[in-house]
Amino acid sequence: MSDVVDDKSKYYIPFIVELLELHKKTHGGKEEPPLFIIGMNGVQGAGKTTLVTTLAETLRSPPYSLPTAVLSVDDLYLPHESQQQLAKTHPLNPLIQHRGQPSTHDVMLGVCVLSSLRAGKPTKIPQYDKSKFSGQGDRIDETEWETVNKKDDKKICVVILEGWCVGFRALGKDDVQRKWEGAKAKLAVSNYEGRLAYNRLEDLIFVDQALTQYDALTDQFDAMIHIDAEDTKFVYEWRLEQEASLRLKKGDGMTDEQVRNFVDGYYPAYELYTDKLRAGVFGPNSGKQLRLIVGKDRKVKDAIRL
Repeated sequence: MSDVVDDKSKYYIPFIVELLELHKKTHGGKEEPPLFIIGMNGVQGAGKTTLVTTLAETLRSPPYSLPTAVLSVDDLYLPHESQQQLAKTHPLNPLIQHRGQPSTHDVMLGVCVLSSLRAGKPTKIPQYDKSKFSGQGDRIDETEWETVNKKDDKKICVVILEGWCVGFRALGKDDVQRKWEGAKAKLAVSNYEGRLAYNRLEDLIFVDQALTQYDALTDQFDAMIHIDAEDTKFVYEWRLEQEASLRLKKGDGMTDEQVRNFVDGYYPAYELYTDKLRAGVFGPNSGKQLRLIVGKDRKVKDAIRL
């Protein structure tokens, strides 16, 4: 697997530090201003994990020394039993037969975690084990979750919420249909390489309607970082590289065909929601979103502040 080069920190560290300083000034220069929440989106394999780790470690260390928590949207997946029930309730919708798409997360759990952190209360950070039930996954027992804001801890003041669909905003039925019809038209006349056109409109609308609930998280963001790909199709090669590396390390993992099928399940969401994310989750000219456009080598080709 190609190494993910950290050529991104020179862009996002100053961006976040600037917004943190402004946040503190906005709240009267208090030593402990309200919780600052950073949304982090990156297509699978683009280097998001490296970025999140570097950002969190930087903020926790001098000269900033800001207690920082990381919450992954993956850790908000429904428990296995609930996911199975969701799939059974909608047996003809292939998008929700496994975890991944909007509707397969416990959004209210995420809202409760953020609310508890805002209040400075002892808070358990959810964890999910993707290896359980032969790879179908299940939530780890709550007794094993890490607790932050314990009695003698410095209170968490920064949270990074990261994930492949973080910041996605619902389009509404009409816009979903418009994009779906556009994909269908391309499929009819050209070498269409997407996946949107192969799905039923009602299945896409179901996921879009579920995505409206995620605004309860997105609307709390104070900043947004988006690792974008010059070509979203890079995700297939990046995931193949990741899985090959996993097979070498653990001796087991998905086959190349399984990886392609896995990404196929996510790809319609990229086709639907990437344009809106690129336009900015806060609206135009907020200055609170950073879009890092990376090439096939995962190196930054352009940085755009929105």
